[in-house]
Amino acid sequence: MSIRPVLETRPAVPTLEGGGVKLHRAFGFQDPSELDPFLLFDDFRNDKPEDFQKGFPWHPHRGIETITYVLSGSVEHSDSLGNSGTLGAGDVQWMTAGSGILHQEMPHGNTHGQMHGFQLWGNLPGHQKMCAPRYQDVQGTDIPEIHDDDGTVVKVIVGSFWGKTGPVDGIAADPQYLDVFVPAGVKKTFKIDTYRRAFAYVFEGAGAFVDASAPQGILLEKEVQGHELNIRDMSGDRTLVRFGTGDDITVQAGPEGLRFLLISGAPIEEPVAWHGPIVMNTRDELRQAFRDLNNGTFIKPAH
Repeated sequence: MSIRPVLETRPAVPTLEGGGVKLHRAFGFQDPSELDPFLLFDDFRNDKPEDFQKGFPWHPHRGIETITYVLSGSVEHSDSLGNSGTLGAGDVQWMTAGSGILHQEMPHGNTHGQMHGFQLWGNLPGHQKMCAPRYQDVQGTDIPEIHDDDGTVVKVIVGSFWGKTGPVDGIAADPQYLDVFVPAGVKKTFKIDTYRRAFAYVFEGAGAFVDASAPQGILLEKEVQGHELNIRDMSGDRTLVRFGTGDDITVQAGPEGLRFLLISGAPIEEPVAWHGPIVMNTRDELRQAFRDLNNGTFIKPAH
């Protein structure tokens, strides 16, 4: 047994995306090897409809998978293949863009006008980048929810954990995607296979992740090593915690409990050529993708 060291903690950065959606980006458009196989993570949480209602109009994707998880409000989606639908609170969409797809996502607030969701981009290995696009829309009621005796609650969205397997079938990188709540004062250890890259995204409450070099924990409720990491409530900072290699992640919840996403996957370790929503292995492949987009051959016919 070995504790995964905390390599870094950093707040998500306010970003404007799509048609003018205000969101917070935990990582993306930086070093793609840092959290390989994952490329980008956005937290779109707003109390004002004007901050999100313009949504994410028609845009392309190729070479990646996008995972959308909605906590409150809803997201209407449609695409160039004729698919459409609505994700409600608790629902997940896993979209494999593969060879290419054009789609749009339009968020709507709940009865109080609030919207909250996450989007994660996962890379595809070279031999799967041009696979046929597909969707997996999963209702929240179909996601296993595990209640431990100490009050810990884990929703298993992707992968297997504590004897439960999530309903989403990730085609690449052997992903695991968990929504975790640890109640006030509880110390909890979660095992993650050593071969996986792993990160936590804390979005509610406060606590500490135990670090091999700092057994007292890397605090997430006051200034630590020059970083102000105030995530004590839903309106506070959103914090990314990036882990090194090991078997275990141990967290100590503060007086309000702690809720976070725990996400891991096997690194692909391939070259990345990336521009906007298109991610390929080489610059030539990237240029070809944009030629396809410009000449109308981006969407490949079904076989």
